[in-house]
This record gives sequence, structure tokens and C-alpha cells, in this order.
Amino acid sequence: MALTFYFGSGSPFAWKVWLVLEHKAIPHTATRLSFDNDDTKSPDFLKVNPRGRVPAIVDDGFALYESNAICEYLEEKYPQNPLLPKDVQARAIIRRLIAEADNYLYAAGSALMEQTLYVSPSERSPARIEEAKAKVRAELPFWANSLKGDFFADRLSLADFAIYPYMRIPVRVEERVPGQGIKREELPANIAAWMKRIEALPYFERTIPPHWKA
Repeated sequence: MALTFYFGSGSPFAWKVWLVLEHKAIPHTATRLSFDNDDTKSPDFLKVNPRGRVPAIVDDGFALYESNAICEYLEEKYPQNPLLPKDVQARAIIRRLIAEADNYLYAAGSALMEQTLYVSPSERSPARIEEAKAKVRAELPFWANSLKGDFFADRLSLADFAIYPYMRIPVRVEERVPGQGIKREELPANIAAWMKRIEALPYFERTIPPHWKA
């Protein structure tokens, strides 16, 4: 039985799971849930995730939610194309980077989205937007310094798939609302090059949020 992957278009948490599914070539059915229609609150989905949030998976009857738990489950059950090294210290560093991305990088990008994409133009506050952009810019040197090679570990790992969607958020804001996000050329050179490497992966196009293509 193929795995069912529940996602919402544009959810960075769902995006990292989707990248893992594609990288490992795990057969799956991607089921898009509409936030506008409250699909995540439907009785059927609440049986999968009682918290009513994406992502979630059902793998041969086993339901699981929370993106990091899903990624590690997929890594352990489907060992092909591994995304975690065997060395315990190297694995710990990757998990630390994922936690930092969740707690700091996403928080900065999310604040910027809230001030730009989630309010009407008349409600946008230039001061609050600049404050949110400053928080994103303050994060960038840390990630530039953490990237020592082509990827955040010695090779492509779960860390890259966790960090990429969060790094993409402020750039997406700029694409949607020019002048109020972060331009790609503002990113540290090594981060911009790393993003291009992720985007060059053969399966990357399949994971782009569907509504971004509209």
C-alpha cells in the first residue's frame, strides 16, 4: 500500500517532508488540503492528526504527524538514499541545525510573512515590516557561517531539507510583495549558491508548492 502524504501548499514543514519522500523515491500519494476550506479540520483528517495540522502521513495504516518525526521515521524505515550519517556526533549536529532552523530561522521568516502576506495592503506597517526583515537579516550570518561546503553536513542531509523551505520564505515574500521581502542577491553568496544546488536536484520541481506555479 502506497504511503499517503497530507500537505498544505506553501507549508514549509510539509515541504521538507516532501523533499525527503522524493529524495528517497518512496512511492506515495500526495493529498493537498486547503487551508481556506478548513480541510485540516475535517473529521477524516482529524483521525490522522487530532491537532489538525499538516504535514501528516499514513503509511500502511500507521498515522504520524510532526514534520521532524516524519522525516526521521522515513529515514529509518526507508534506508535507501540515506539523509543521516552513521556517526553519532554528525547526526547530533544535523539534529541541532534542524532545531535551530525551526526555532530561529522559521520564526524570523514567519514574522515577515505575517506582516506582509497575511494582512491587506492597507494594514501593512512599514515599521513592523522593517523590524521583521531585520530579524531575518540577523539570522543570515549564522547560517552562512554554518555552511562549510556544498551542503550543511558533509553531504546532502535532513538539515538541508529542513533549512531550505525556511530560507525560501523571505525570498517568496519579495516575489509576492516587491520591496518588502529579502531579495536573493541580499543573501550571503554561499547561501544563494546552496539554494541553487537544492533547486537543481532532479526531483525538486515536483515539490514546489502548487499555488506558486499558478
